[in-house]
Order: sequence, then C-alpha cells, then structure tokens
Amino acid sequence: MKLASVAIAAVFHTAVCAVVKLDSDGTPELESEDLTVVGQTGAKIHATFGDGVRGDFKIPLYLKDGLDPESKRKRRAERSRKMKSFTEQPLSNNTAILTNVKDYYYYGYIGVGNPPQKFSVVFDTGSSNVWVPGEACVSDACNEHRRFKNAGSTTFQSSPQKIQIQYGTGFIAGDVGADTVQVSKSLVLHNQSFAMTSQEDKTFELPRSQFDGLFGLGFTGGAEGNIRSPVDSMVQENVLRSPLFGIKLRRDSLSGNGEITFGSYDTSYTNNLEWISVYGDIFWATTMEGILYGDEPQNYLYGADKVSAASGVLAAEEKARASRKALLDTGSSLIYGDPFSLAAMSTRIGANTLTGEIPCPALASLKPFHFVLGGKRFTMQPEEYIFHDPATGICEVQWMPVSEYLWIMGIPFLQTYYTVYDIKDHRIGLARMRQ
Repeated sequence: MKLASVAIAAVFHTAVCAVVKLDSDGTPELESEDLTVVGQTGAKIHATFGDGVRGDFKIPLYLKDGLDPESKRKRRAERSRKMKSFTEQPLSNNTAILTNVKDYYYYGYIGVGNPPQKFSVVFDTGSSNVWVPGEACVSDACNEHRRFKNAGSTTFQSSPQKIQIQYGTGFIAGDVGADTVQVSKSLVLHNQSFAMTSQEDKTFELPRSQFDGLFGLGFTGGAEGNIRSPVDSMVQENVLRSPLFGIKLRRDSLSGNGEITFGSYDTSYTNNLEWISVYGDIFWATTMEGILYGDEPQNYLYGADKVSAASGVLAAEEKARASRKALLDTGSSLIYGDPFSLAAMSTRIGANTLTGEIPCPALASLKPFHFVLGGKRFTMQPEEYIFHDPATGICEVQWMPVSEYLWIMGIPFLQTYYTVYDIKDHRIGLARMRQ
C-alpha cells in the first residue's frame, strides 16, 4: 500500500518523525514528536514566513516508506546492478537525467572531486545543502552507499566546520569541505562547499533510500552552516546560459523518469507557463490563497481569505493578507498541509480521514481540486491526487498532514506541472505536463 504511513497518522497528528539532537557523546537522542526543528534554517523560516509559523520548521524533505519485502529485495538487487555500472553513467551536456523510484523520489548523478567520484543524489528544491556519505561514517546508511574519499581528490579543501541537518524525515551530521562538483559535462562548480556525513539515521538506509546524498536546489538563505548553495554558485560563477532550470517529473505508472535542465528549459512549454512570485529567499515557496473543489465556492484552505471560484485571482490587498505559504518541493513524496484543510478535503470526496483510503469506483464521479498559488489556480484531476495501487486494488489520497502553516507541494503536484525556476528574478513558471 503506497501510503501505508497514513494509516497510523490521525487527522490532527502533525508529523511522523521526531526531533533529533546530539547528546554529549555525539549519538542521536530522540525527543518527543513535534513540529519544532533544530538548526539555523528553522529560525530563518520562522523569520521569513512570519509569526504564523509556530516555532521552527523542519527542512522539508519528506520521504515515505512502504515497499513490501519482495519489492525491497528487488530494489536491493537493482541498486547493486546500478552501483556496478556507476562509472559507465554519462553526465549529459546540461541535463541531469532522474530515475523515478515508484513515485517516492527521483535521483540523478553528480561527480565530486578531481577526478570526479560519482554519487546518486536527490535534486531537492526544498533544501540548499549538498552532502554525500563521508569515508569516516560508520552508520549503516553510509556503509550501504558510496562514500567520498577526500584523499582521492587533488582539489579537496578541508575545513574545521561541522554541520547538522534535520529534515522532515531524516537526520545527518558531518564535516564541511570544498571541492569541484560536476553536475553535467558543461556544468562544473569549483570550490563548492558540501558536507561529508559522519552520521546518518535509518531514513537513508537501503532499501528505502537508493540515493547516496542530496543536492539542494534552494537559495543560500536556506542553507545550514551559512554555506553558499549550489544554485547561487551557478549564478555567481556564470556557468548557466540563463539563470534558471526546468524540472520534469514523469509518473511511474507511465514508465516515466525525470530530468532537470540547467541554464534553459523545454521551450515547448513557453506559451503555457504561468509565472508566480517566490516568497522570501530561502526555498522555492510562494503564497497559497485557496483550495477549491470543482466549481463549488467553498475554500477548503483553513483560515485563508475567500477566493473567487470563477477566476481564483486575488487583488493585491487580498493576496497580502493571505497567511499561508506553499513550497514546491521535489524532495517530498506527497502533498503535505494543515490537518484541518486535508480533513475537509478528504471528507468532501468521501475518503477515510484517518487512512486516506477511498473506494476506487468513486474516482469516476470525483471532481478536480484547484490549488490557488501566487494568486493563480492550478488544477489536479482525481487520477492525479488519488493513487490507485493495481496490485492491492486500494485507492488513497496523495496528501498527509504536517504543518498548519507551510504547505509542501511535493511529487504528485510536480508530476502534474512542468516547472521552471528563475533564480535571478525569484519566480516559478508552471505549465501542465504533457504525458
């Protein structure tokens, strides 16, 4: 069952992860389940998104589990096969090809060091740091993945800096260094700071996490450790033809993978792009003004101003009053939002508010949901917001309660829309994906 974790999450339960801190001997200490998060970025998010954010907020990487034992065995075998062929994986000219893992996440490849050591990474618009497993790391997750050997690089620069990052699900700690990072044949960053992990929690173990590390695509303002993000490095080092990148995520049911094109985008979408402004300078977030169902006037976004069902367009003064923000996040497996809105949405379509399940025959009579982002409406059809598992015959909603204030528009939404991220002008273009 794809959304197995939903079954254990009550509607008003906010997260299925715990805050992790290090105790005196450096081992992780789990505290009570909470919305609060350690780290500088949480404080930055609090300051940027205003008083509506309670406490600090986790860096939004939410990965769900749910592979059955046989699928896990097959994934391990597939992982082993791909690991053996790493050196044969070509880095394309300006496009990173992404592998889709059952719509849970997508990963691609980068090279770190000189000569480049290759790693599989999640290209994550919801974070801003780069990290790969370090050679000294003894966590099971590190032992199961490729590890960076700094002595094997002629351009590596060490530093005394340490770093800890708490994600929505997952925790890492490690040392900061700098080296050459190759994203593609034509995209090379010099002296890019990154983390070599000395500790990773179970989130990043096989078979759940087939990727080695993360490549944050957010802004420097969202980076832990005051490290310049790779996206800002690309602009400052003038390695992009244009200061933007485009992301295309295809659904697994269509045997689709994905791709990120740096410095340009698929121009066949140009005339269909709807541009919305980015809110703040941390991640790729915008304002969220409403959630509408079909042609009904009710706004399902808890606490937000009413939005015109006819157009979904807000006047400037209405937009300024909207209290909700939404992050477009390639690193999160679902759509995550406040439990009040999601409970109302589930109730409206007849889904179980606790498990997220809905009778599959009901899909034929469902209407689309419209998400109002940046004052513009973006529609998801029932087959896009409901997951149908043909193996079990179970249908489930593609959302999960996490935060009352910051929404995460994860993979289901980004599989619906081709997205272009304009680094210089701080805006995002969205166009409905052509399958």
